[in-house]
Amino acid sequence: MVDPDRVLVPTLGRPRADEALAYAIETFPDAEITLLAVVTPLGAPLSEGGVLERDEERSAEARASATDLLESVAPDATDRVRIETAEGRPANVVPRYASEEGIDHVVMAGSGGGADGFLRRFLGRGIAATVVERTAEPVTVLE
Repeated sequence: MVDPDRVLVPTLGRPRADEALAYAIETFPDAEITLLAVVTPLGAPLSEGGVLERDEERSAEARASATDLLESVAPDATDRVRIETAEGRPANVVPRYASEEGIDHVVMAGSGGGADGFLRRFLGRGIAATVVERTAEPVTVLE
């Protein structure tokens, strides 16, 4: 198997994104890594102006959070990790972004073990499982 040139690490505003980013940086030392801050939509707008302000603010917050994540995990890797933001449901955004942007591999944190992970798997599909099914490229899920 050939090492990927472009790796996507989605950050969904959940814990353990730091583990996924650290794994990608360490495992694929020659790859360009995109840290994708996914902003889930709030829902139906009351007015167009209100939605634009909220979305812009949330996107800016997501980008700032991703920047903080990168600086805390790997301050020496900032030259090969770029930060992007995308809005939508993560299970849709991640596969689409990977396909459209020529990503070779996706690395993300799963729901984890324990009661929370079990409950998610029991009651419904987790985001990671859906991303694996919908993404043509290889996906590594850290549990």
